[in-house]
Amino acid sequence: MVSPPSGFDGQAVPVSPGRRLLRPDFVWGVSTSSYQIEGAAREDGRGPSIWDGFSHQPGRIANGDTGDVACDHYHRYAEDIALMREMGVGAYRFSVAWPRVLPEGRGIANERGIAFYDRLVDGLLAAGIEPWVCLYHWDLPQALQDRGGWAERDSANWFADYARLVASRLGDRVKRFATFNEPGVFTLFGYAFGWHPPAVDDAAQHHAAIHHVNLAHGAAIDVLRAYLPGVSLGTICNMQPVRPVDPTPADCAAAALLDDYWNRAFADPQIRGAYPAVLAERIAPFVQDGDMERIRRPIDWLGINHYSPIYARADAGSRLGFAWSDAPAEVPRSPIGWQIDPDAFRNTLLDACDRYRLPIYVTENGAGAEESGDAAGAVNDVERIDYLSRYLDALEEAVLLGADVRGYFVWSLLDNFEWGAGYANRFGLVRVDYPTQRRIPKASARWYKATIAAQVRGSVP
Repeated sequence: MVSPPSGFDGQAVPVSPGRRLLRPDFVWGVSTSSYQIEGAAREDGRGPSIWDGFSHQPGRIANGDTGDVACDHYHRYAEDIALMREMGVGAYRFSVAWPRVLPEGRGIANERGIAFYDRLVDGLLAAGIEPWVCLYHWDLPQALQDRGGWAERDSANWFADYARLVASRLGDRVKRFATFNEPGVFTLFGYAFGWHPPAVDDAAQHHAAIHHVNLAHGAAIDVLRAYLPGVSLGTICNMQPVRPVDPTPADCAAAALLDDYWNRAFADPQIRGAYPAVLAERIAPFVQDGDMERIRRPIDWLGINHYSPIYARADAGSRLGFAWSDAPAEVPRSPIGWQIDPDAFRNTLLDACDRYRLPIYVTENGAGAEESGDAAGAVNDVERIDYLSRYLDALEEAVLLGADVRGYFVWSLLDNFEWGAGYANRFGLVRVDYPTQRRIPKASARWYKATIAAQVRGSVP
């Protein structure tokens, strides 16, 4: 095991971690995703994903950045495990890169790609860190996009076969699986707004993709249950309140529509067995007999990713009837302009517990910034610490009010490729100096270590 870089020991914790009134088995973790950190885009038999081609298209990503190298986690995973061990996290949520293990998306498995995840899982377990595997975090194999991607109904079968491969190779050691990460984001941004691959603006394809991803979720849950009895299974949805830019009837209607697409299009059918009414009408052409039963399969927990409220405005020219909007200028914002509203986080947790009646794990929460290190590369990220502290206070309030929240994962372990923003936005507890790939724990990493240690020591009631 590689020793962690300097930056943890011998330095004061910038802010007291406080007292957390949480259950003794509360899970403290960090999250990443494959395309955002792994790099090694053309090594050891990995096939291209939709993000490989998209990121190389001029004008798509800030500064022309790509995920070709990213954080080089593929080669530096042992160093990153050592960082997590030093931080004291109990769990690491990561995603498997579908094109790394199945270069064509289906067919013959790539043994060199699977071997990487074998090494990663074994290293995590040796360090006392529980691996949480997310099967899909947006990097669809390009070969499957060429066959129609998520707009093609057969994509549910492709995903089930992929889930079977991962279960058969990692399921002897991995006991926590999630099917999808933020399907509301990758379908809306990819098929309606054109901001992410496959970069189309087509209402029919968008609605087809929503339904087929839901079918894929149900099919994968059935596969995982069959292959791995007793495994803990969940799904991960972005859940953030949607607000109108102005309190006009038109903007309020737009916000209600975006709320359905953003917050309800996946959790509702997967857990409650039905689409919201407006979506049900729009998706009806793609629904076949028995589909809703195939989608609603028993799961053990709900993962929630939450950062801030989002905003909508009416747009008569939009195919969906609304447009995305920035938060009002007067609201408190993070350094990258996202609204800071811990009360919205507390209420989201309470509402989700009431609506879905499942244990909840916060699988992503964090603050982004355009930040640089000092001469030694250190980052005193007091704004991030303040954000995390206030949001954990809100989580604690939700628990005290009855929310069944069982874990919290910071986004992210490392600064990484942040999709359209490239490497400009940094969310990591650990700074990555990209030219050298040096890892430098930030002040927030020391704060998180102290927060976890206070809980684990039993210094909370």
